[in-house]
Amino acid sequence: MSELINNREHRKQVVKEILLDLHRGKTVAEVKSRFNAIANDMDAAELSLIEQSLINEGLPVEEIQNLCNVHASVFKESFSEKPDVDVAEGHPLDIYGDENHALEQLMEKEIRPLLQDLRTAPPEKESNIVINLAEKLNLLWDVDKHYSRKEHLIFPFLESYGITAPPKVMWGVDDEIRALLKESKRLALHYEVDAKDQLVAKVEETLEQIREMIFKESKILFPMLMETLSENDWVRILEDSDQIGYCLIEPSLKWVPHIAEPADSQPELANPNVQGFIKFATGVLTPKEIELIFSHLPVDITFVGKDNVVKFFSASKERIFHRTKTIIGRKVENCHPPTSVHVVEQIANDLKSGKKDKESFWIRLGDKYVYIQYFAVRDESGDFVGVLEVTQDIKPLQEITGEKRIMD
Repeated sequence: MSELINNREHRKQVVKEILLDLHRGKTVAEVKSRFNAIANDMDAAELSLIEQSLINEGLPVEEIQNLCNVHASVFKESFSEKPDVDVAEGHPLDIYGDENHALEQLMEKEIRPLLQDLRTAPPEKESNIVINLAEKLNLLWDVDKHYSRKEHLIFPFLESYGITAPPKVMWGVDDEIRALLKESKRLALHYEVDAKDQLVAKVEETLEQIREMIFKESKILFPMLMETLSENDWVRILEDSDQIGYCLIEPSLKWVPHIAEPADSQPELANPNVQGFIKFATGVLTPKEIELIFSHLPVDITFVGKDNVVKFFSASKERIFHRTKTIIGRKVENCHPPTSVHVVEQIANDLKSGKKDKESFWIRLGDKYVYIQYFAVRDESGDFVGVLEVTQDIKPLQEITGEKRIMD
């Protein structure tokens, strides 16, 4: 056992040195042989934990993220030989694998041939090719659902097991891919002949980054998930997956777990009034009535406690922003992309400190005009209790004119 521990510590030290050398500017070729010498005994979970230890020791998440593809190129040869995870049909990881296969087929069989045609096409034929390319890129945007399920359903469980750094790094790379794909779509929709090379290069870069992410998922993330998550965790992930949707495929939902107890069986919070009424200063309600009231409000509500942990969200029928049950108990900073975490933290700090009592934003989101408000929640003594987020589509309100005094 001591020999095993010593070997593991040795591999950890070598990999950390390799990553730091890459960080300092060394090339892949210069470090590859050192990694190959210790790679045979290394699994995906160990590599991820090493990256996490680097972050714990002070290397910024952004630095690991920037080096992510370099890491993958160093580790690819070793990890490519490792088999993909073997799961039953309809298991969430089986669905992820089918989606990745569909993404590969779309990129290799449909998008790449269009790029090749565009490279050699005369100017008078470019327009039709670009129209077809734009349609295929719109299909490829389905990858957003694949990434969103990963970020909002899977990452919370990894965090609950103390694995926080790899999700942050991967989420950052997901956002980079989204940005590349958006730019590719923009160049195609507003095509200019003198920008053909730029369009082709941007789409090629997008496809390559998606392919790299497929490799990282299948060879690093998925094996780590199988080692870490319980069957009960997978049941809860599957239950919430429909809320976000699937990427390019209609999944098989044939998986039947072996667990005896239902996935949502969790200890109830101690409440002496749970079978009766809960008394408020302005009335009394049953727990069921409270739940129904929140779900019928014309706004989306999320409450974050004073410890920055998400405690509640309203289950409105048509939420503006996705929320799944896995968000409960999660640190609010882990519920947002790395690029926007500092904004969220600043809002929370301003409300908590008393610098502000509320903050508002308004953005256009598709055909909606979304008004987002944050309120500091304080008790009778003025002590800070948490932050209440209220989100509403105000476009229908802006369109109201005149008066309506009686029912139609």
